[in-house]
Amino acid sequence: MSHHEAKMRDDVQNELVPLADRFSLSPEEASALTGIGTTRIREAAASGDLQARKHGTRTIILPDDLKAWLKSLPKVAKKQPPQVETTTT
Repeated sequence: MSHHEAKMRDDVQNELVPLADRFSLSPEEASALTGIGTTRIREAAASGDLQARKHGTRTIILPDDLKAWLKSLPKVAKKQPPQVETTTT
């Protein structure tokens, strides 16, 4: 299959299946769903933090693996209210 044919197939798939309903995602699609940059998605996949698969040259991320990675990210620490110093005289 030529690059052009593959691109056309991907374009048709993108029109038929909503992003949130896909069985697999590209790093770009995972980025669009999460708001996390494509570079960070690819870095997480390369490091093994985000489980990804290869099909030929394509990187494939399963939605459940993306969700698991998101859940593994550190939680935002709850801010402590400022301490008010009291002095007694």
